[in-house]
Amino acid sequence: MCPDLAPDKVGPTLPRSAPQPCHHGELQTWGFITLCPDNHVPTLSSCLEGHQAPVDGADGPTDPIASHGASCTFTDIPKPPAVVLNFTPSLLFRFLPFLRWLPRYPIKDWLLGDIVSGFSVGIMHLPQGLAYALLAGLPPVTGLYSSFYPVFLYFFFGTSRHNSVGPFAVISVMIGSLTESLVPSENFLQSVNGSNATVNEELRDAARVELVATITVLTGIFQVALGLLQFGFVVTYLSDPLVRGYTTAASVHVLVSQLKNVFGVSQGENSGPLSLFVTVIDLCKKLPDTNVGTLVTAIIAMVAILIVKELNHKFAAKLPMPIPIELITVPRAAPASCGDTARNPWLKPPVVPNMSYFGQVAGNAFAIAVVGYAICISLGKIFALKHGYKVDSNQELIALGLSNFLGGFFQCFAISCSMSRSLVQESTGGNSQVAGVIASLVILVTILKIGELFRDLPKAILAAIIIVNLKGMFKQFKDLRTLWKSNKVDLLVWVVTFIATLMLNLDIGLAVSVAFGLLTVIFRSQLPHYSILGRISDTDVYRDVVEYEMAQEVPGVKIFRSSSTIYFANVELYAEALKKKSGIDVDRLIEKKKKALKKLKKQQKKLEKERAKRKKVNHTGSPSLFQNAENGPGLSVIELNAGESSAPSEPTLQSLGLPKPSFYAVILDFSPVSFVDTVSIKILKNIFRDFQEIEVDVFVASCPGEGDLQGHEPWLGMATPLAQSR
Repeated sequence: MCPDLAPDKVGPTLPRSAPQPCHHGELQTWGFITLCPDNHVPTLSSCLEGHQAPVDGADGPTDPIASHGASCTFTDIPKPPAVVLNFTPSLLFRFLPFLRWLPRYPIKDWLLGDIVSGFSVGIMHLPQGLAYALLAGLPPVTGLYSSFYPVFLYFFFGTSRHNSVGPFAVISVMIGSLTESLVPSENFLQSVNGSNATVNEELRDAARVELVATITVLTGIFQVALGLLQFGFVVTYLSDPLVRGYTTAASVHVLVSQLKNVFGVSQGENSGPLSLFVTVIDLCKKLPDTNVGTLVTAIIAMVAILIVKELNHKFAAKLPMPIPIELITVPRAAPASCGDTARNPWLKPPVVPNMSYFGQVAGNAFAIAVVGYAICISLGKIFALKHGYKVDSNQELIALGLSNFLGGFFQCFAISCSMSRSLVQESTGGNSQVAGVIASLVILVTILKIGELFRDLPKAILAAIIIVNLKGMFKQFKDLRTLWKSNKVDLLVWVVTFIATLMLNLDIGLAVSVAFGLLTVIFRSQLPHYSILGRISDTDVYRDVVEYEMAQEVPGVKIFRSSSTIYFANVELYAEALKKKSGIDVDRLIEKKKKALKKLKKQQKKLEKERAKRKKVNHTGSPSLFQNAENGPGLSVIELNAGESSAPSEPTLQSLGLPKPSFYAVILDFSPVSFVDTVSIKILKNIFRDFQEIEVDVFVASCPGEGDLQGHEPWLGMATPLAQSR
């Protein structure tokens, strides 16, 4: 909102001043009426100054809206429809970002690059969509649907110019684990000739498509809801080591799931914890039954795809577009006849999902929503930083959610962003999501013209495509060496995430990984780095005296700093570290002082008793001054009443015979402290009190001027002097 519209500024305390202009677009973004102060009278938003709208009144419909400077009241506010018309464009620009950039699209500079990029990415979509549908346990054609509808929809709602959305291996294998557990093939066995039982694949595939469509719709609902509630920050709880460890483990799941297609053996479907190891053991038992022809086909396809991909990478600067080796491989292995496509229309009408599955798949759908968004936004931010534009995290959630939600009605499975396709889209000259539209049109033509060609594809070829495309994921094992050198805690997060995902499957593994990641944050805040700061000579720079030899402590002053904020979980450790770093045993010194004071009080009581006794003797007839004069000059004891004596001074450590600390002040550097809670306040009060007991003043530096700390300044001022940072 504009500055002169702050709610706390509305009222009679504001001075009269000339009207101030406001930022119209900023107000329109919020889409509601804002009241502006002017001449002590709240009026309709002055940000609409200059705009005209009809209002009912004595002067008829031509009366303008009351402007700044007019002494109008709330009765001057126009009818809601007039306001809605003013704010509708801004709402459209917010939820349909293409309306903002498409009218300014530089055709001469960008169109050619987007066309080339769109064709390149579209060609990649074809084999990847078919292969990733196999991962999800679905008919290959659903991969084409998922490469068309969501990609086309993302053009209208997305804010990333280079992300290539569509089927993604990790999301597909998460969906595949659900289809195998909820709709297993064993439920569709049919007897043939009264003896042999075979799986009715048509019925099974129809049931799985229905289930996956429901998962996709529910995933989209979660993503849209999170986006509308401005929960785009939820992805911050998925750290980069966690995401990379998770996707690497998911790649292992993908690899293991495709080995049966490479060796040409049939396997049962396993799900749940340790299912990966059960699948590997079962595969090893069935290796003697390997289909040699299928194995040779898969190996030849993998070698050919790997060689051509390396050539594409090596000669990327010279090639106008990458060689589509995957697309070349698929039709070579497909049936020669594409049949009568007119009798088998491939574009299906929308179907309402089966709501009865919602309760069973809600948790998995939420996990898919978060993981898919995390991958998408991380790639989007990388490209945005590289090319100098901004990606709206909340709008990305909405865009991805709407693509999934609407795609679910057209038998699509949940999508995310593919790193390989996104890199191709960028490297081949793509500048906007126009490339995505062209890629989706390539898929549309494929579905309409040669869709029958992809009805029955050799699974060995699709498995080869999937395995080769996992190469980039497996390169993430290099993170182990990097993290070992840079950050052991992040390395632990990576390893725990990887192992948990392998052993507990993708859904439970993700939950365990997130929980462990949050625990590391708690442990880091509980065990921060404590240091005594010293000043580097001839500068105003203060550094840890242990780590920096040039840093020297200020004589008589201890500057203490914690690398974390202070709250209930670590404030006691903070107090202990401060006392330890100060170089003296504060608690023992206080205990000695208390013992010395107790001893002193006993002596004072004894002395008071002796004085009272002498006073009593003087009153009852003790030898007088004249009697003492016989033996020489008389002595007299002058007794002073308590009221006549001066108040005794507070005993000091020196007067008590105790060692005095070598410093007279402690400065607490609060620059890392963002907040304090009630427990922290109590412990800080104890710190102030304890150091005051040993005659050391405590100061606070770099304390926030606003917020929690300022609200508790009274106790700081009462305890010891408080020095805020300059």
